[in-house]
Amino acid sequence: MTRVSRSCWHALDDDRVIGRGEVSQRPDGRSFLSIDVWRDDAFGRLAEAMLPALPKPLYTVVDEGDAELTSHWRAAGFSVRRREWECLIPTAPAKPSGLAVISPEVEPLAELDRVIRAEVEASVGWHEMPAELLGPGVVDPSKYAVATKSGRYIGLIRVTQVQRLPRIGLIAVRADERRRGVARALLGHALGSLHDRGIDTASAELNESNTAAVALFDGFGARRVGSNLELVLR
Repeated sequence: MTRVSRSCWHALDDDRVIGRGEVSQRPDGRSFLSIDVWRDDAFGRLAEAMLPALPKPLYTVVDEGDAELTSHWRAAGFSVRRREWECLIPTAPAKPSGLAVISPEVEPLAELDRVIRAEVEASVGWHEMPAELLGPGVVDPSKYAVATKSGRYIGLIRVTQVQRLPRIGLIAVRADERRRGVARALLGHALGSLHDRGIDTASAELNESNTAAVALFDGFGARRVGSNLELVLR
């Protein structure tokens, strides 16, 4: 086992790399590990070399269907922190909602993003959000749609293209406008827009503990096709 940089370790056999471990820090400050090996016995040896050298807590994400990889991480002392469902959602024509959903302007969208981030941080914390959303706010407004009320932006949805499937990466509503059908209107609009473009399926990741989000997507016919586990070593 050899540490080749501050963030990378190699497992070697006669100078041939048979495994690689890396640590990276996400925007919320948490450290995530990855270990890839080309020989089974290298995983445990890499973990033994890396874990004592790194401050805790440490995190990793695995496909729950990969039982062998999950067992390797468990053997290294990691436990399940949360589960995220991988879902497919059928698109359909949008139904009238009584709310205006429009393409946003940059400045009011950025302000809405700041407000929602502050509200999330004051409640569950942004560490509960998907890693892709932890960056410096709105980067590409063309990926968003917003719900408006009396000219005020009250909720947003972001849809990105991941491989061949559109991905619904975020639905968020101002705290004082929740439980009024805003999230349902946003999701219906997004799925309707994709349907109008001839796309029949979208994807999303849902934290299983977020019962409101699970119920929202179930109401649109979401189908679970897999799950990821976030593991932690404290």
